[in-house]
Amino acid sequence: MSPAPPAADQAAVVARLRAAGCVFAEEEAGLLLAGAQSATELEELVRRRVGGEPLEQLLGWAEFCGLRIAVAPGVFVPRRRSELLVEQAAALAPSSAVVVDLCCGSGAVAAALTAVLDRPEVHASDVDPAAVACARRNLPQAQVHAGDLFDALPAALRGRVDVLVANVPYVPTAAIALMPPEARDHEPRVALDGGDDGLRVAGRVVAGAGQWLAAGGSLLFEVGEAQVSAATALVVDGGLVPRIVTDDETGATVVVGTSFRGRPGQ
Repeated sequence: MSPAPPAADQAAVVARLRAAGCVFAEEEAGLLLAGAQSATELEELVRRRVGGEPLEQLLGWAEFCGLRIAVAPGVFVPRRRSELLVEQAAALAPSSAVVVDLCCGSGAVAAALTAVLDRPEVHASDVDPAAVACARRNLPQAQVHAGDLFDALPAALRGRVDVLVANVPYVPTAAIALMPPEARDHEPRVALDGGDDGLRVAGRVVAGAGQWLAAGGSLLFEVGEAQVSAATALVVDGGLVPRIVTDDETGATVVVGTSFRGRPGQ
């Protein structure tokens, strides 16, 4: 029996991943070993991971809210911190809610909401064709639209949306160069770059949200900690009532803007 090639040995894979700066080298090695169909394929996967490609794109999936989300090369990888976005959106959604996921990427947030809500009507959209194709794989029961923010949505949704989630890009342009290479080099710039202050896309979403939200409906989006004050001001200027939710464990910050349009006394 011939000896196994070096890449087929878990300790060797762990050592290579650790040397490349992978923080969770043991866990990643186990996933790559489980996903490879041969020693040759494993060697290729390890080589690409050491070269900086995202683990999830190599595996073809990411775990998110207990679901296995398909992730294609070149598509934004869902982050664990975005589970706070799902948690808060689910808490605000009524039965048979109309849910819209803007900047949906792989459709992870919409998929998680579909799994936990009671008979929702789910729509998702993204401007990136690769993301739209990936989201359609993950959202067979939802309507996935291609286009720029609200321009992609059916007009019939105006004034009917109970929960509007938008995983907008919020990294300031100048900070893109400081991101890890797996994001900077392998995820679409449109999913990362939030403009000079990181809030360019968020501002567009907030400005348009009022036309689409139902009375009592809510907009939710993520920001960085340093952007909370400016994001809150955007929500107030957009005619929505702001609330900030944080998760110290994941470092997530979610801005919630609620519409009370049409309520008595408002």
